[in-house]
Amino acid sequence: MPGSKKRATGLQMSSDIAISAQNLSKSYRIYDRPQDRFNEMIFPRLQKAVGMRPHYYGREFWALKDVSFEVKNGETFGIIGRNGSGKSTLLQLIAGILEPTSGNLNVNGRIAALLELGSGFNPEFSGKENVFLNAGILGLTKEEIERRYQKIIDFADIGDFIDQPVKTYSSGMMVRLAFAVQASVDASIVIIDEALAVGDIFFRQKCYARLDELKNSGAAILLVSHAMPEIEEFCQRAILLDHGKTQMIGTSSEAAKHYYLLNQGSIDKSVSKLPPITSSTPLLSNNGIPENLDYPPSHLFMNLENRIQTKDGSGLCLRVMLANEAGEPCNSFMQGDLAIIFYEFSVLKDLEVPICGIVIKNDRNIIVHGKNSWQFDNEVPEGLKPGMVIKCRHELRLNIGIGAYSFEIGMASVPQKIWRLRPTISHEEMSSFVTRHCHIDNIAPFTVRLAIKNGVSMLTHHGITDLDSNLLTSAYRAEVNSKTPIDDATYEG
Repeated sequence: MPGSKKRATGLQMSSDIAISAQNLSKSYRIYDRPQDRFNEMIFPRLQKAVGMRPHYYGREFWALKDVSFEVKNGETFGIIGRNGSGKSTLLQLIAGILEPTSGNLNVNGRIAALLELGSGFNPEFSGKENVFLNAGILGLTKEEIERRYQKIIDFADIGDFIDQPVKTYSSGMMVRLAFAVQASVDASIVIIDEALAVGDIFFRQKCYARLDELKNSGAAILLVSHAMPEIEEFCQRAILLDHGKTQMIGTSSEAAKHYYLLNQGSIDKSVSKLPPITSSTPLLSNNGIPENLDYPPSHLFMNLENRIQTKDGSGLCLRVMLANEAGEPCNSFMQGDLAIIFYEFSVLKDLEVPICGIVIKNDRNIIVHGKNSWQFDNEVPEGLKPGMVIKCRHELRLNIGIGAYSFEIGMASVPQKIWRLRPTISHEEMSSFVTRHCHIDNIAPFTVRLAIKNGVSMLTHHGITDLDSNLLTSAYRAEVNSKTPIDDATYEG
């Protein structure tokens, strides 16, 4: 039950574990015709009774099969996968809505679950009536709801609509009220299934601030989303499901890269639907590709061949080096310094046009910067064969906030026709033709310190990054008229 303190369908677990699943499975009977469901209820029993071999009209479908994982108290855990992978079934098992067919599931704590838009709401009731109904289902007493009611409606911020039937609400208003109720419960396990994608930016900021409060208080948070940057930023670990089975469990960043590999196999990468390249198609100029790229000596590089990689067998991350402007190995910079990342990939299968790039994340796993060869106006090698090595020299100015960072590298590819059309096609069109080949997360840490100007340490900006900007300031003497009197005597201090 969602409001229960402890629910278990298997062995007991450690007190620091909020959820433990061992070989969790859920199956259904699928019927091609409505009458087959009735036939299976009657005829197999009759056939058994007279000694005949029973005939079954349905077939077995496993929505989940042998899924195992643990979620600790205070951990944010992601659940990802394509549509139909079993994510919703897993959440419903954890929430107590469904019972498993086999396996062990232990849930230790009160659950607040936002599984579907407006789930648990009566559309004919007003928002206020649904607050009491939904909070009561979650285990709050009437007195507790009355004490928290004002905070709930303040959080939802839907104005006078709180007294209107929820059937008149927009999807955004519905999720605001639903989350406000869930957030008011002192839950030790919070389940969010795509719901926050509906709210506007200000509401989402409130939601994530509340989730941070719950996490800091020791609550476990399960987050389901198709937005991989959201999973990478807010989750420590994630499980990737496909057709009801576990594909992998690992860091959120690693799981996201495996999700991309899994997803790219289902995308149509045919270029026949695009227009042919004509003489009028604008092409980016080819200024030639330098062979040496001012490369440092080999012994200064970090070998990556033995590092865990997310790869599809077409390429391999070979080695990398983080350097300062002089090309020397460096892991400590000042704001505004030029950093150079040298990195290489081994080609294992034929590639038409490689796309190479980096991503920089801060200590909260937020992507601060990411850029690849598609986003530069430089030409790259084409028509690569197995045994070739791709060499990259990536320069970037560290106009970012002081703090600790890490970087990652990756290599993908696109068809040559897509590459030559890059000035004329959108990012969405291009993305559908990208094939990811290899990627390594968290290669090495580095730090960014205060800049030094005239011998004095200075902060160049506030926030994550220093945007290219300008500020002009002027002053003037305001004219005084009878409608807007300015009298110094009227101002104290």
